[in-house]
Parts: sequence; C-alpha cells; structure tokens
Amino acid sequence: QVQLVESGGGLVQAGGSLRLSCAASGSIFAINDMGWYRQAPGEQRELVASITRGGTSNYADSVKGRFTISRDNANKSVYLQMNNLKPEDTAVYYCNAKVFEKLGSGNTRYREAWGQGTLVTVSS
Repeated sequence: QVQLVESGGGLVQAGGSLRLSCAASGSIFAINDMGWYRQAPGEQRELVASITRGGTSNYADSVKGRFTISRDNANKSVYLQMNNLKPEDTAVYYCNAKVFEKLGSGNTRYREAWGQGTLVTVSS
C-alpha cells in the first residue's frame, strides 16, 4: 500500500500565499515524478506542476511565476509554494506520485498514487 497525505490548504485572500505539503508513505521502493493537480467545481482535473526525481519542474501556464514546486527525496515529500493567489486558483489540490511499490514477492509494481485532496479557497 502507498499513501499520500496532503496538508496546507485553507482560505486566503487574493494576493496571499499558501504552502501545500504532501508526504508519501507505505511500501515504496522508489518514487519517480511527483506533482500537484487541481480540480475546480464543474471542471476537469488539471496538472498544476510536476517535478522529476532530479528536480526538473514543469508548470501550467496559468501558474508560472507564481507557484514553485519542490521535493525532498529523502523524506518522500513534495511541496507547492503558491504566491499571489487569485480567485481562479480556488480548487481541490491533489498530490500525485509515480511510484515503484514493493510487493511481498520481492518484486515491484509501477503505479500512480493520489492523495485525498486539500481545498484551497481564494477570496476576492
């Protein structure tokens, strides 16, 4: 089993900042890419930012220059620093990780894991 637990969501005024955290735990052999997705009411889930194990990051155009993704490989964690937040950033934010899960047989299975989501609300 692999678990991703997010924290850091909340209510903030436009122009404010929030920092999301996500920690992975469980039967993990290794983690490849990690990232953050978001889903606003009535919308599809979209990629916000991703980061490779080596630290190469990728951002949605709508958040470039405002959000910064980072990770701590030793602690199996990923973070999202969100600055200059806008009302349109309001959504449930989900942590995502591509992991090699350890199996009882000594083998591994490559799978995608998701967190439970954390709500970010930006008021105007």
